[in-house]
Amino acid sequence: MPTRPAVLLLPLLIVPLAADDWPAWRGPTGQGQSAEKDLPLTWDGKTGKNVLWKVPLLPDKARPDQNQSSPIAHGGRVWVAVSYWPDGVEPKGNAPEHHVRCHQADDGKLVWDATVPPGPWKLTDLRGGYTAPTPATDGTRVFVAFGSAVLAALDRDGKVAWRQELVPHDFDVAMAVSPVVVGELVLLVCDFTDAKKSRLLAFDRATGEKKWERSRAGHGFCHSTPTPATVAGKPLLLVAGAKALEGLDPATGETLWTADAAGDTVSPVLGGGVVYLDSGRGSKGVAIDPTGTGNVTKTHTRWTVASVPQGFSSPVVVGEHLYRLHSPGTLTCRKLSDGEVVYQERLTGAATASSPIATADGRIYCASAGKSFVVQSGPTFKLLATSDLDDASQASPAVADGRLFLKGSKWLWCVGAKE
Repeated sequence: MPTRPAVLLLPLLIVPLAADDWPAWRGPTGQGQSAEKDLPLTWDGKTGKNVLWKVPLLPDKARPDQNQSSPIAHGGRVWVAVSYWPDGVEPKGNAPEHHVRCHQADDGKLVWDATVPPGPWKLTDLRGGYTAPTPATDGTRVFVAFGSAVLAALDRDGKVAWRQELVPHDFDVAMAVSPVVVGELVLLVCDFTDAKKSRLLAFDRATGEKKWERSRAGHGFCHSTPTPATVAGKPLLLVAGAKALEGLDPATGETLWTADAAGDTVSPVLGGGVVYLDSGRGSKGVAIDPTGTGNVTKTHTRWTVASVPQGFSSPVVVGEHLYRLHSPGTLTCRKLSDGEVVYQERLTGAATASSPIATADGRIYCASAGKSFVVQSGPTFKLLATSDLDDASQASPAVADGRLFLKGSKWLWCVGAKE
């Protein structure tokens, strides 16, 4: 195995937000890392243990979309995207109403409920739904994409500041990539079933003006949200595609390096000198040294895993180990140095579409509004607690101000230590 050079891998601050904010998909680092400590270990939906509040996501009698998107939190507020067909409206031939809801983080009170006009795409296959992308915020505006092929920005009062329809919109059965805010740009990967049309779009986050567009021709449909990072002191956007993992310049979209690695639902993670990716559909796992240029498959592949079982969630890195939740409710811990399996343990009932988070005190929260598990990080498996809110969904948790925000199929939950 080639010697791995020393490399500094750091999360790229998406925007200058407080450490306890959760401004986007997978938090401030895009990798499920939280600076919080001493979050509750257990909570209970029936007894209300450590449930600070819960609020309904939908009106009575509304027919919900899949609503897989996850909550975000910033500045004492929590946002969720939801879509639904009002009572009496048939899903066939009709786009659902698209809503962004803003709640107070301390008590769940609704601050505003804004409607975003649907885009041009009406889905004929509702397996993926209209509401897979997770919103992002820069602290001033909230940016949200919906599967009707529309991207919009809302201000702090819930007014639509700008709106962009995405044409073409050949997103397989759904649009699932979340917007990423880097500097003054909102970036959105649009990889299509017609790979000749795939592209990366960059919009001005203040005005919505399209600043540039980069072709991703050859990349078929993919639902992986990019991960912003800093490698060797330079910003890098880690973008998974159906055929390759790429390191891009987030300011221009220029490809700096590429490696053979299939992605689909999983966001890349980095640590220990490597970027790790598998597809989420059941495929090979690959660890790439991100310091090269050009095609680095032969020169910078550090290790591979022949087959990783299906699991739509993204992995999390703690110290020298990579943790991956996959079917059938299994948590696998690997060494980042060589990919060797340290342990594999069943977490029966874990939501394998919900991505785990790691806290600063070494805990890993495989948390959802259904059944949740808290595991101590390290080379020895140690289950600290299990909990159940009995409101299962595919959303991943958000963490801010000592609280967990969990989006279920019916409720938005806030979990925190009760006095």
